[in-house]
Amino acid sequence: MRSLIDITDFSVAELDELMQVACDISENPAKYAEACHGKKLATLFFEPSTRTRLSFEAAMMELGGNVLGFSDAGSSSASKGESVADTAKMISCYADIMTMRHPKEGAPYVAAKAATIPVINAGDGGHCHPTQTLADLLTIYRELGRLNDLTIGFCGDLKYGRTVHSLISALARYENIKVILISPEELKLPKYVKYEVLDKNGMIYEELTSLEDAISKLDVLYMTRIQRERFDSFDEYERLKDSYILTEEKMQLAKETMRVLHPLPRVNEISVKVDNDPRAAYFRQALNGKYMRMALILKLLKEAGEGLQMQEPKDVVINEITCDNPRCITSTEQELDHVFKCVNRENGIYRCIYCEAKKTLQ
Repeated sequence: MRSLIDITDFSVAELDELMQVACDISENPAKYAEACHGKKLATLFFEPSTRTRLSFEAAMMELGGNVLGFSDAGSSSASKGESVADTAKMISCYADIMTMRHPKEGAPYVAAKAATIPVINAGDGGHCHPTQTLADLLTIYRELGRLNDLTIGFCGDLKYGRTVHSLISALARYENIKVILISPEELKLPKYVKYEVLDKNGMIYEELTSLEDAISKLDVLYMTRIQRERFDSFDEYERLKDSYILTEEKMQLAKETMRVLHPLPRVNEISVKVDNDPRAAYFRQALNGKYMRMALILKLLKEAGEGLQMQEPKDVVINEITCDNPRCITSTEQELDHVFKCVNRENGIYRCIYCEAKKTLQ
């Protein structure tokens, strides 16, 4: 079945269509109240989540469907050693569509390859989070009325922030987008995102370490949490966790039309006093996430009924090179093929199909 693993699985036209459906859902909820009657959504959350899991459950319920699943890997057969592929095959027997969050990068892709129902990636490690990107796009569109001609600042953890990676990949396909990357040196955006997304698409971007130096230029400020769960060293986390805090004083430097987004949860990177500022859009963003997930569920179930399939990656090598990323799903599921896609044939550069780790093949 066709699934949503990466935001680039959908064209710009499809993203625009999803946003139009989501807007219609928000304005006419009764029209969709029985759209998924008799359908079941399985929520497979191997990693803690509040907003994403509950928004998916609320989305399916408001479409008239049912929900089953788990919110803790310890309560699943994964605790007994069951593989992601076997879990996906089993869930396919019980549900019509599934959504998966997993700490290992590439796990939802493995599930989609094994399942006979659509799979939605609800976040895989530090890799990507496409449904959060759907919420982000709809929020920007509803708040500012456009997705072109924007200057967007990303602030905080840009290295492990999967929401940042996904949103940059989506925005690269819109026109006249300028990106300002605000982070400490240790948490800078990965080079492959800069080179293969920003540079490849001719996007203008700059890297800064000061939020104050950037905020007056922005149409959108995308704040992120410094994520304890992504650090191997607690001391490094403690040193970096308070790198950026958005306060009322800093908001005074921003445009009146600027909007603040955050994928949530926040810790202390946005003062609660900012919540009352009409430019603070992050709770509206969370609501938009529910509408976009409703639209996504409808789209994938419709396409499943039409027999649409996932697009297989082209120009790949299998088991000629291996992935060394300890966060990749191949590090724990030993029988998986190591599959790499070519991104630069001239220089022999390949990327892991699961986690996008780089390897050179000469």
